[in-house]
Amino acid sequence: MSGLVDNILNVSPLLALLIVGLLVFAEDALFIGFVIPGETAAVLGGVVASRGNVPVWAMMVLVVLAAVIGDTVGYEVGKHFGSKFLNLSALSKRQAKLQKAQDFLRRRGGMAVFLGRFVAFFRAVMPALAGTSRMHYPKFLAFNFAGGLVWGAGCVLLGYLAGNSYEAVAKTVGRDVTAVVVVAVVIAVIIWRIRRARVERSAGGAPHTGPADDRTEP
Repeated sequence: MSGLVDNILNVSPLLALLIVGLLVFAEDALFIGFVIPGETAAVLGGVVASRGNVPVWAMMVLVVLAAVIGDTVGYEVGKHFGSKFLNLSALSKRQAKLQKAQDFLRRRGGMAVFLGRFVAFFRAVMPALAGTSRMHYPKFLAFNFAGGLVWGAGCVLLGYLAGNSYEAVAKTVGRDVTAVVVVAVVIAVIIWRIRRARVERSAGGAPHTGPADDRTEP
């Protein structure tokens, strides 16, 4: 990996943009995220920009577009080849994670597409799962773009600020962002439970037209 990184950092600006864009695109479109995490390529793009070879805004735009387009291709793969995608050999040893991703998508819908952008495995499979589930494309595109914008611009900016310390940043963003996503999901679940409890209490004060139901939430 270090040899690849050194080569990217020393190539022409146009070729650096091409390599970074292809790596980010291929993570979701071709599922190479199992081998090369997308944040590594995005942070690396920020490092390239920090050396003055490429404007940082141009790298941000490239990474965001590559992420959004890659997700769209992944969505189409899932839409047209759903069963074949689920039976990929690359997923044979990751069935437990794949099941979690499917459950998350069923429970959270579009928000799963947004949040999945910040978790390595989910980022690679969520677009295809959304296509397989036939999620309405405009809805998918909206959450896909929002996630790609926040993730892409953030990773490039981290690389830009970190300069040559990109490896430490890539490892940190992979771990810490995952933790943030988990906390966000937990908070969302807590808020949902509180709201549901309030609705149930309000409903409890209304007159019943049928037999009472004494069951309680577990």
